Amino acid sequence: MHKTILITGATAGFGAAAVDRFLNAGWRVIATGRRASRLQELEDRHGAERLHTAAFDIRDADAMQAALDAIPEPFRRIDALVNNAGLALGTVPAQQADLLQWRQMIDTNVTALVTLTHALLPQLIERRGVIINISSIAGSWPYPGGNVYGGTKAFVTQFSLNLRADLHGTGVRVTSIEPGMAETEFTLVRTGGDQAASDTLYQGANPMTAGDIADTIFHVATLPPHLNINRLEIMPVSQSFAGFQVHRASGA
Repeated sequence: MHKTILITGATAGFGAAAVDRFLNAGWRVIATGRRASRLQELEDRHGAERLHTAAFDIRDADAMQAALDAIPEPFRRIDALVNNAGLALGTVPAQQADLLQWRQMIDTNVTALVTLTHALLPQLIERRGVIINISSIAGSWPYPGGNVYGGTKAFVTQFSLNLRADLHGTGVRVTSIEPGMAETEFTLVRTGGDQAASDTLYQGANPMTAGDIADTIFHVATLPPHLNINRLEIMPVSQSFAGFQVHRASGA
C-alpha cells in the first residue's frame, strides 16, 4: 500500500527535490506551493496518479484549509508531513531591516508551519506518522544579518522538540533537519534576485544540493518506526564554525 506525504514549498529547492525523491520511491505525494506553473511542471513530469498539487500562499490560513479539504480521497490518509516552506529576506543589520520582511518571515516560517501542523496532527497521530520540519543551522549559530530569520528557525527547532515531548506515546516521530550551506534559490530570494550575490556565495564552496537534503528527508521518513532522530544538523565539508566578532575602537 502506498504511503502518502505532504510537502510544502514544493516548487523549488529542497521541496521540489523531495517530491521527486518520494515519487520515485513509490509514495503518493501532495505538493503545495505558491507558484501554480511550477506545480504544473511537476505534474507534467510525474503525472497525477500518485501526485496531487495544491497552489496557495501558505500564509493564507483559509486557503490552506480549503486546499486540505479538497485533497482527493486516494491522498487523504497522510503518513508524513514535511514542513519545508520558508524563506529568508534581507541581509542587513536589524537596525536597517524592513519590518515588513520580518513579518513575512515570521508569517511563513512560524505561523504557517504551526497552522498546518495543528491541522494535520489528528490524522498523523491516527497513522503513527512522521513530522519533518526544515529548520537551519541559523537557528543555532547566529551571524550578522541573520536576525529574524535565525529567530524563526530557532523556533522551528524548539517547536519540533516540544512536539516530540507532547506526542510521547503516540508513535508519531518528529525530526528537525537543520541544513547549512546548500545551493538553491534561497540566496536569490533573500537578495531580491541578485544572481551575482548567489554565485559569489557558492563559488568554489562545493555546497550541498537540494538532492542531498531530499535524500536526508527520505532517510528520516523511512526509518524503522521505533527510531527517532530528534535533530539532524548537516553541513557541507567546506563549511565549519567561524570565530567571534571583535569590534575594536579606532586608534586601538
